[in-house]
Amino acid sequence: MGSCQMPANFSSSALPESSCGYLLQELKLIWDEVGQDQLERDRILLELEQECVQVYKRKVDSANIYRIRLHQALADAEAEFTNLLLSLGERSFTGRPEKVTGTLREQLELITPALQEMQMIKQERLTLFRDIQTQMQKITSEIAGNSGCSNIVLNENDLSLKKLAEFQNELQQLHSEKSDRLQKVEAYIKYVHELSATMGMDSSQIITSLDPSLNSQDGEKTRNISDAILDRLKNTVEQLKEEKQKRTEKLHRLWKTLTNLWNLMDTPLEDQKPFAHLTMFASSPSGCEISSPRSLTLDIIYQVEVEVGRLDQLKASKMKELFLSKQIELDEISKKSHMATASQAEMDNILNLITSGQIDHEDLLNRIEEHILKAKEEAYSRKDIMEKVEKWLISCNEERWLEEYSQDQNRYSVSRGGHRNLKRAERARITINKIPASVELLMAKTKAWENERNKVFLYDQVPLLAMLEEYILLRKEKEDEKYRQRVSSNFTHQKGEARNANRRNIRKENGYKVRSQLSGKVCLVQGQTQALAAR
Repeated sequence: MGSCQMPANFSSSALPESSCGYLLQELKLIWDEVGQDQLERDRILLELEQECVQVYKRKVDSANIYRIRLHQALADAEAEFTNLLLSLGERSFTGRPEKVTGTLREQLELITPALQEMQMIKQERLTLFRDIQTQMQKITSEIAGNSGCSNIVLNENDLSLKKLAEFQNELQQLHSEKSDRLQKVEAYIKYVHELSATMGMDSSQIITSLDPSLNSQDGEKTRNISDAILDRLKNTVEQLKEEKQKRTEKLHRLWKTLTNLWNLMDTPLEDQKPFAHLTMFASSPSGCEISSPRSLTLDIIYQVEVEVGRLDQLKASKMKELFLSKQIELDEISKKSHMATASQAEMDNILNLITSGQIDHEDLLNRIEEHILKAKEEAYSRKDIMEKVEKWLISCNEERWLEEYSQDQNRYSVSRGGHRNLKRAERARITINKIPASVELLMAKTKAWENERNKVFLYDQVPLLAMLEEYILLRKEKEDEKYRQRVSSNFTHQKGEARNANRRNIRKENGYKVRSQLSGKVCLVQGQTQALAAR
């Protein structure tokens, strides 16, 4: 009967009431009491056995399916863990045991905590990547000038720390670029405010016309920093600078004309006071920086133009005096820099033309101004050379004084002022030793000046290079003469030493042998020392 049969020696009293054996025993007792035949008994027992086999089979199948699910769950967990390691860029995870042993449930329970921790790490990484890419997209949109933002698509297959560092570096670069753009926008807006204030314009209107966000008080939160707005700001600043330069140049020309007319007309200071604030335009437009508020307005330009027009009608009678004063100014510049001045014949010819009215007064004024400007420019270009010429002339005076002082036989005598002359002589020698180098440098600078301007450098109408070459020649002749004198003096000194040696030899022969030998050696050493000193 299979599993439904009982051992023969098994007592029915030892079986629990709910067990199969006990129930089978009860069934047999009932069959015996009823008188059930054996065939029917065998049939029923066979049915019971088949039913038990089906129950066991179902239980085995269910257990096998559960085992398969555990195997699949364990494999899925291993695969997911491996994928997480790959996506996170990790080689291993300390929370996972190296060798997993035991039942399937135990293995699954061992890997589940590590898997859950890796999933948490992945979620944290995803949050970091999403935040960084959101910021990057936002800044990129701001730089591109786009207001909307598209959805962020994350690549979950690469969430490594290396990739995160790359995104962070890229985000840092974007932040740096945004900061640079904001600084440029701030600088451009500052220029617009300053230039507009100088020219009396409405800076807010100019900036708002470019982009309303530029006038926002929230700063970097709302300001447009795109390439387009930067280009527009740059162009606006350049246009304002050009306009400022035009107005500056115009006021500079008007101021020059106005001051010339004042000088010509001997305008009283009281009449000049309304225009005193324009003295800043006295220097050249490239050399003066006008930044005072409302100093370049169109009203100011119009006022100056009206005053110039009024005075221009009265200048003809004062042109001759103006020319003479300008000529004096030109002569002073030329004399100060030792340049050539205009001849008296040229001066008389121009004065005659002014008197006869055969020359345009405006043209003459421009010409004399050009001459003065060129004279100033040439004087400025000669400044460095002239300073070195002055130093060279001072050194030459010191050289002449030292020559005269060296010929004075009483220069070492104790007299009033003698120590001062000694100190001056010492300083003069130091200065004279520097003359060759300074002359060489002066000649080099003079040649460079002449090559650059293609003209001869004149000093009081004498070529400077000729003066320097003549000085070098005279100095060489003096040095040769001094050398010959030193050679002659050394020869005379050596002859005197020879006579002294002969006298000492005579004393040696008269009986001072030992002492004379020692004395002779000392004298010989002294003679060699003096000869060396003389050389």
